[in-house]
Amino acid sequence: MARIVSLIVLAALAFAAPSMAQTRGTPAPTPPPAANLIDLNNASRDDLMTLDGIGEVRADAIIRARPFRAKTELVERRLIPEHVYEKLADKVMARPPPGTPAPTPARPPAQKRS
Repeated sequence: MARIVSLIVLAALAFAAPSMAQTRGTPAPTPPPAANLIDLNNASRDDLMTLDGIGEVRADAIIRARPFRAKTELVERRLIPEHVYEKLADKVMARPPPGTPAPTPARPPAQKRS
C-alpha cells in the first residue's frame, strides 16, 4: 500500500514540476505585440531609420520597393544584407495593403504518369 501511495506522489510531482518551474523562474520571453512592430508597407522614412542598420539610403530603397508580401523579401530582393535582417527581423512585419490577394501556396511539380 505504501508503495502505491509513493508512486502516486512521485507521479503527481513529475506532472507538477514543469508548471512549477515556469512560475518560479524568470518568465519566458514573449514576442513583441504587433502594435510595436514597424510595418514595412506603411512606415515612414523616419520610422524605418529607427531600425538598426537602416539609414537614409536603405529606408528610401525599402519605400521604393513596396509592397512587400513578407518581411523576408528585404533580403530576397537584396535591399539589405542578411546580417542586418537578423538584427531587425523581430521588429518589423509586412502587412499586405488592402485589396491585395493573399499569396497562394506553391504547388508541387506535376508527376509524370506511366
